[in-house]
Amino acid sequence: MDTPKTMDVPNPRRVLALASSDQSHVLSRVLKDLTGTAPEPTTSTSTGPSLAGITHMLPLKTAYYTTSVPIWIDLVDEPAEWAETFLSPEAREVLGVLGGVAVVFPMAGNDDAAKALVREAGRVVREGLGGWGWDGVGLGIGVGEGSADAADAWEGLCGESGLEFVHVRGGERDEGRNEFGEKMGVARVLESLEANDWAQLDEDYLSDDGNDGETGHGDGELDPESLEFGFDRADFEGLKKAIWGMEETTAGESSADDKKKAEEEEVLGEEEVEKLEVMMRKLQAVRDLSAGMPEEERKRLAARAVGEVMKDF
Repeated sequence: MDTPKTMDVPNPRRVLALASSDQSHVLSRVLKDLTGTAPEPTTSTSTGPSLAGITHMLPLKTAYYTTSVPIWIDLVDEPAEWAETFLSPEAREVLGVLGGVAVVFPMAGNDDAAKALVREAGRVVREGLGGWGWDGVGLGIGVGEGSADAADAWEGLCGESGLEFVHVRGGERDEGRNEFGEKMGVARVLESLEANDWAQLDEDYLSDDGNDGETGHGDGELDPESLEFGFDRADFEGLKKAIWGMEETTAGESSADDKKKAEEEEVLGEEEVEKLEVMMRKLQAVRDLSAGMPEEERKRLAARAVGEVMKDF
């Protein structure tokens, strides 16, 4: 019997790893045990080295696929504000490339901030990612010793939030399997991630009609290349047509329709300007959220941003 061919997944979806801002050391420990390497804090922040905003890679290899999944790290001060940001229209493209969400918290003590973060992460999973219909993996990872009652409480909270609770105690205590035959600790985290589908669909948002169209620009036009986001002028022209209603007239339209459309296109007032400003804010937000990604990945995210903006307008 032939051995199944292992598929390479070159552009996998991402994992969003979260922890309270004062628990970066707990998150770092989990990522080191999971990936084999510790994430390196960035030194470009005003408050000193931080893990917030960096990407750490998780190599995965199973009998069916190999890939290296980017883990986006975020440290959260205000869970409710964080959730509102991720549920805003500007963050839609970022949610669109997520294949996993992991919230890391300490088991010891009664950490209200960690509980709030689990709840708000659950809200993002439910309202932003589709809840139980989302094709991704959600994990609540409790680290350290804790009583059976505490573990039950965390498991209940994670379950209400759409996350699988995994208790990471460390060392020999996580070896073997639990009473349900499941792996434990970081091994269970890895098992859950390996079972996920990381492939992204290659969607072409920019050429629904197969028409490249003409490009050209005057002195007064916005320069899409200034976004530094792998976003070219052809993309921008498509967006302008969608926003301003400047699609080419089809051959079957009547002269009356042509005249009416021409009159409408002459009025580019405040509403159109506002639409353009909203579009630019969306693209700027996506650019900021994708900072540090390789160019090819940024271009893929730009294509998603174009598609979402064109749908809106």
